[in-house]
Amino acid sequence: MATFPDFNKGLYAPLAEVDPEVQNIIDKETWRQFSGLELIASENLTSRATMEANGSILTNKYSEGLPAARYYGGNEYVDELEVLCQKRALQAFHLDPAKWGVNVQPYSGSTANFAALTALLQPQDRLMGLGLPDGGHLTHGYYTAKKKMTASSIYFQSLPYALDPATQLIDYNGLASLAKIYKPRLLICGASAYPRDWDYKALRTVADDNGAFLMADIAHTSGLVAAGELADPFEYCDVVTTTTHKTLRGPRAGLIFFRKDSDKAKDLEKRVNDAVFPACQGGPHNNTIAGIATALLQACQPSWKAYAKQVIANARTLGQELVAHGYKLQTSGTDNHLVLWDLRPLGLTGSKLEKLCDIVGITINKNAVSGDASAQVPGGIRLGTAALTSRNMLEADMKIVADFLHRAVQLSLLLQKEAGSKLLKDFVRVASVPQEGKEGALQVRTLRDEVRAFARRWPLPGVDVSTLTRPAGIEEDE
Repeated sequence: MATFPDFNKGLYAPLAEVDPEVQNIIDKETWRQFSGLELIASENLTSRATMEANGSILTNKYSEGLPAARYYGGNEYVDELEVLCQKRALQAFHLDPAKWGVNVQPYSGSTANFAALTALLQPQDRLMGLGLPDGGHLTHGYYTAKKKMTASSIYFQSLPYALDPATQLIDYNGLASLAKIYKPRLLICGASAYPRDWDYKALRTVADDNGAFLMADIAHTSGLVAAGELADPFEYCDVVTTTTHKTLRGPRAGLIFFRKDSDKAKDLEKRVNDAVFPACQGGPHNNTIAGIATALLQACQPSWKAYAKQVIANARTLGQELVAHGYKLQTSGTDNHLVLWDLRPLGLTGSKLEKLCDIVGITINKNAVSGDASAQVPGGIRLGTAALTSRNMLEADMKIVADFLHRAVQLSLLLQKEAGSKLLKDFVRVASVPQEGKEGALQVRTLRDEVRAFARRWPLPGVDVSTLTRPAGIEEDE
């Protein structure tokens, strides 16, 4: 039997033995995902194969640079992996490698976006993106009257465009008029909370009229774009960025696609690659690139289109059921994986419904809706169906989920009344602890038990649920 010096003994034992505290936290999170309903639009449930690749020995290797041009030795297999990942990324989106290239190294969607901006712009150049209160993303140039929020507004000049207040759809005419005055160097399309598709052809016209690059951030919808279920941004854009962990169902990371034959710049490949490294980040996370490659292989399969179709069908059913209960949705429906639910007519904030849903095991997120005065006190909730679809749920199951959400809203209104104040802490208190003469907390427990029972009927990707047991630290009445 091999013996090891004391300083290396911990290198060979499993996590549960070396660090039972971390193992317990992982076990509790696994149990939470199994016992609840994940409805956050920016989340999904990746496959066992992707998790195995992401947790592999590739985490050990440093590989600054690009394939065949590294700053460290020993990268022959990492080079093979990265080239494979690039090839699969192009295949997944049906792209001609003679016309498009891709950098698979970004650590996240936000870092991919800033690297893309670094490649396309000079400091203080002008850009336009959809405003955050109208569904845009922080990295598209958001700022407030008091603060520049992210690097995209700190290092560049930004002017947001907006939704048409009447239709709550992108105001393409208003956008064109603003661009004619502002003359941006970059026009960004894409959103974090917009339930409809995009007119990329119209945006290309605006970009060309003003000498601007056109960049699409399809972080939320890339899995649906790959399946051909939404409009194709690659037909019109110079650069396309995405995360890999939302509808694309991979590990948490980002991709930057660049057109090799752009009229605006023939050297986009070099500009993007140099912006990723060395300008914006160091060595890539090779274990994550392995996970991306595996997820992209799955997105290239014929079954992927059926998955994407079901994600959209589930979102539409969820939205239709909420409307049937009398609720208001932004744009009155959805074309993609998400639903934006306006709670303002009820006198209820997104923050309170999010807190209650956490207690009962439904994971959602508060979100601004068009017309909100502040993103800090949002009047809505964003819902997404990618994760529940990954657990095999269909339209009939979305009707049950919609009923849970309806009951959660009605409970929230009751709890808000029982709290006797507008403070979130008082709302959480009456939801969590039974009060004499008040029914709210007891109804919360009933709903929680029903949600748990329903959620535990379904598989959880990457996990053998038949072997799951409640881990230490989680009590059934918590």
